[in-house]
Amino acid sequence: MATLIDIKLPRAIAAALRIPPNDARRQQLRVLKKLLKKARFTEFGQRYRFDDALLNRHPGKKFQELVPVHDYNKIYEEWWKKTLDGVPDVTWPGKIKYYALSSGTSESASKYIPITRELLRSNTINYLKQLFSLLGYEEANKRAMTKGFLMLGGATDLKKGKAGWYAGDLSGILAKKRPFWFQTFYKPGGRIAAMSDWNQKLNEIVEHAKEWDIGYIVGVPAWCQMCMEMVIEHYKLNNIHEIWPNFSFFVHGGVAFEPYKKGFEKLLGKPIVYIENYLSSEGFIGYKTREHAKGMQLILDNNIFFEFVPFDEKNFTNEGAIVDNPEALMVHEVELGKEYALLMSTNAGAWRYLIGDTVKFVDLEKHELVITGRTKHFLSLTGEHLSVENMNKAIELVSEEFNISIPEYTVVGFPYENFFAHRWYVASNDAVDAEALRKRIDAHLRILNDDYAVERDSALKNIFLEVLPEEKFMKFMELKGKLGSQHKFPRVMKGKMLEEWTQFLSAGCLEKGS
Repeated sequence: MATLIDIKLPRAIAAALRIPPNDARRQQLRVLKKLLKKARFTEFGQRYRFDDALLNRHPGKKFQELVPVHDYNKIYEEWWKKTLDGVPDVTWPGKIKYYALSSGTSESASKYIPITRELLRSNTINYLKQLFSLLGYEEANKRAMTKGFLMLGGATDLKKGKAGWYAGDLSGILAKKRPFWFQTFYKPGGRIAAMSDWNQKLNEIVEHAKEWDIGYIVGVPAWCQMCMEMVIEHYKLNNIHEIWPNFSFFVHGGVAFEPYKKGFEKLLGKPIVYIENYLSSEGFIGYKTREHAKGMQLILDNNIFFEFVPFDEKNFTNEGAIVDNPEALMVHEVELGKEYALLMSTNAGAWRYLIGDTVKFVDLEKHELVITGRTKHFLSLTGEHLSVENMNKAIELVSEEFNISIPEYTVVGFPYENFFAHRWYVASNDAVDAEALRKRIDAHLRILNDDYAVERDSALKNIFLEVLPEEKFMKFMELKGKLGSQHKFPRVMKGKMLEEWTQFLSAGCLEKGS
């Protein structure tokens, strides 16, 4: 017999009782209370009086009053660093056994992000939910769902810490902890997955490619594209479907796919379904649940409490650093089309944690959003407010226009003739007129961004563009020790990395000249 909890109220009755279907606010408050109860006796929970938030009539608002916002440096120095010495019950009950090493796209030192059993369980549940959602895709090849998964992730051969923990790429940890029933489908298999040398790993995958029947490829676009190019070249194929005829799904995340799409399509023999997910080291945030959805659906019942900070001058400095006590909204308070920085409190002991991404909601009813960039990866030297979303769209448009693949790019802002200028470095192995490309990118950005258009006629005096081979970008990442699935090339170059990039290019010119 169904219980009252199992019975779904008709919409009319739910409306009369003022209980909206799939009430996002209620879901999120339930998640927050669960997290607070679990962590109330940790050092962090005692310091910031989690019990007071739990007993309050408005636990969400009280939690925001009691707990400060943390970026990585703040929470690591004050809390997470202790866990590396084996101290238990710091920000989450028990000892931390795994850490995801994440350097983001601009920091030089590795970040140690705690990974708990609870977080791994949450991630697994949502991987399965995402998999089952594919049954609703009309254009999908359902037979592909029983074929192999090629997962291009980090090495599963993790490094061991002095206190008995293990650290490595999140994708490597997830692969190492994969369920036993998944072994049959999982490629490239445990031996190859354990390799830390990316070039060796890719070569091994190429060698074994003919033995596999791949239905899915999962990973960061740049590395998956490179792998397919290597397979096609090695076996002298016209396209990837000649060796993997059932390849039907590409699951990607971490970076916007638009700049890569043109290059991907050149490698295919028939259309495939692109599925975006939003999986960070800190948790599984969302995924695309519908075939023609504009964005990814936020997972509101996944042991992550979300807050959204308007990404504006009131809440962030010119360098993209968050101010003390910023305005922070819950999911039911956000507006359509407005840009927000994302805060997360999770079942791995992250609390009001700024992950560095900026997002924008494209459907409030379904809670679907898109990633627009990074809090520190934007250009606004003169008030042009140029976002990564603008840049990605411009690259997508010129890729179509010129019928070229642009798998990577980065942009630099600098003083120029008493004013300012932007310099684009674009990766493409196709023949292209750099000057024509520069003009079209500039023209598209003027249309996409009104502030940019205004500044281009005043203080933003010039745009420069240089086309480089794709190998140049990959070589730089290799020299930085950032070759692999968890590392993305920064879309905006600033600070120390800009200095190193400039030196790298100068050294390359000297070698070429000699």
